[in-house]
Amino acid sequence: MSRIPDERAAELRELFLETAQELLQSLNDEALKLEKQPGDPESQRTIRRIVHTLKGDAAAAGCRELSELAHEFEDALSVEGSAAHASLAEIAFATADTFAAMLEAYGKQEKPPAADDLRKGIRKLALAPKTRKPRAGRSGSRAPAVWTEYEKLAIQDAALRGRRVYEIRTEIDPACGMPIAARQLLLKALGDAGEVLGSRPEAGSTESTRQFRLLLASERTTDFLMAKCRIPTIIARADIRTIQSPAQARPQRTPAETASAPAPAKREERTMEAASPAPPAEPAAEDAPPSQENEGPVKSHAENTLRVDAERIDNLLNLVGELIIGKSMMQQVVQDYSRRNPKDALRGRFADAMAFQARVLNDLQRSVMKVRMVPVEQLFRRFPRLVRDVSRQCGKQVALALSGQETDLDKSLLDAIAEPLTHLVRNAISHGIETAPERARAGKAESGTIRLKAFHQGNQVIVEVNDDGRGIEAEKVRRRAVERGLLNPEEARHMSESGALQLIFAPGFSTADEITEVSGRGVGLDIVQTVLQRLKGKVEVETHPGRGTSFRLQLPLTVAIIKALLFRVEQRLYAVALNAVAEIARTNESKLHRVGNREVLQLRDYVLPAIRLGKPAEQRESGKTFILVIAYGERKFGLMVDSLEGEEELVIKALDDQTIETDMVSGASILGDGRVVLILNLSAVIERFVKSRPNLDGPLHGLLLSPPGRMAATKSAAGGQS
Repeated sequence: MSRIPDERAAELRELFLETAQELLQSLNDEALKLEKQPGDPESQRTIRRIVHTLKGDAAAAGCRELSELAHEFEDALSVEGSAAHASLAEIAFATADTFAAMLEAYGKQEKPPAADDLRKGIRKLALAPKTRKPRAGRSGSRAPAVWTEYEKLAIQDAALRGRRVYEIRTEIDPACGMPIAARQLLLKALGDAGEVLGSRPEAGSTESTRQFRLLLASERTTDFLMAKCRIPTIIARADIRTIQSPAQARPQRTPAETASAPAPAKREERTMEAASPAPPAEPAAEDAPPSQENEGPVKSHAENTLRVDAERIDNLLNLVGELIIGKSMMQQVVQDYSRRNPKDALRGRFADAMAFQARVLNDLQRSVMKVRMVPVEQLFRRFPRLVRDVSRQCGKQVALALSGQETDLDKSLLDAIAEPLTHLVRNAISHGIETAPERARAGKAESGTIRLKAFHQGNQVIVEVNDDGRGIEAEKVRRRAVERGLLNPEEARHMSESGALQLIFAPGFSTADEITEVSGRGVGLDIVQTVLQRLKGKVEVETHPGRGTSFRLQLPLTVAIIKALLFRVEQRLYAVALNAVAEIARTNESKLHRVGNREVLQLRDYVLPAIRLGKPAEQRESGKTFILVIAYGERKFGLMVDSLEGEEELVIKALDDQTIETDMVSGASILGDGRVVLILNLSAVIERFVKSRPNLDGPLHGLLLSPPGRMAATKSAAGGQS
């Protein structure tokens, strides 16, 4: 890798390393299309365009090895008939993998890996056909050059400024011993007549070639430019054609304007040959299909995407959060002022100012949150290639179905679930989907199906991985757990099916009979569980032997601005997301009943399991208690609290493990008066309730309430003043 001489070049390289990942994903997508439709010329052209862009960008960023390899692949793709080559899709996949490894090495400032195997495949692709398509720089070729998006925008801009854009194809005289100097001489001559927008090979290239093309914006005529190209003993041949004129760049007219407008300028072409004999030009590819990107006038699309570092967005969100806390403080002050001065005329003006500030701040909050959100399609795009590779390794036929790609996720969540989702998909192929003979014996289609689905549910994001494979046998899981010493035989006999299925997330646990490159080591699902716990989320598994398995990832919003319901339990302040509360009821201890040592409440025609967070009401001054009805999936639970504090807009601050030791608190926030409120992780609270022993000797409040000394640390971690 060449040395980057200054900070600007280093910034350019960093930008290239980021944008190249998107190009590699597009390369994988096109290779998948080509594999399904071998010989598709459109896919081949798109692959060549992607590789060409990578070549130029890598050269500009100083990534010489990648640029040279991309150049070799681009040359091979220019060979006539390469689109129909049987191994083109495989070479494209190998190219994407090799480029990805190189980019990783560049990012770590390491030497990029060798690509000998890939070069062998590229040489086979280049040597198999006997006839090559004329390259962009050869004068006998009538096929248009492939210009980058930046050059296309420059073409359109030049035409809008009243200039014509010419494509000039030249051939250096064979008697000229310095082709690179000859090209620079012609560039200088034409540069005096207009603006050079592009060249092939690119400007500054040391490639030794006697044919090249120029893109020139000029107000001069074709004859004038042709005279500039007449350089004795230097230029043997030159072709000039107009590819864009000012008339073509004008906006569309109405029918009346079109009828009275003069005819558009005709495309001019001029050819000049030196008096000295020149080598015969290669056969012109008149019948070759024109490249899609150069048909007709070059279309321009305004660039409306701005790349911003994720850290800047996080800082912006934190500042918005501080503004919301400041708004709460101001509202508290205005309320205190109104109580003390109920007849002051300034009360109304204060209220109007606060209402206006609240509206603007709400709009700002929504805008910033939308900036952080990205469609889940960015994550799902990588799985078609993954499914293809893993299914081939396992010798299975697997199809992938995607839905919910438009579901928006916080960028941090999207990055965090990438690895768990990859493990689940790999496990679904290796463990879940059967081989074609097994599926045929079971009366299934030979090709299995994996479905990825994403959607919002309340204050959670749900991502599901479903397969139509063999399912998970709970008895086999119990037996394997006993063999590995995770359970004794007595515990295994009394364990429920749902409890047995949770064992698959234990570290080192696997039901595979043999270890392969894909699975069998027992680390995949362990990682899934670990990551979900760190995100304060959970993973559920549902299986039907012989019909398939479904994994359901539930992700809470750990860093967000939400509407919350505040309540007290034993004089301590807590909050839950308002959209998680389906109903609020009030009752007393006499209306609570025990069923199987569980407390339940008859709420109309529904028996509601009651989750007690504090002491029984008869041990307090008042016997009344509030019930927050929480909808959790298809079930409902009643959260018993002492009193309600009202609704509040909270900025959730994530807390580290040193601040809060329980997973039943997902974050904290600060109110306008400086009080700290802890936000409950409802998923963990309900799961702890379901798994806890059915007795009332150890209520959950001991796990929820932090000791007084811990509260100061919580307040500091949440960003407030202790």
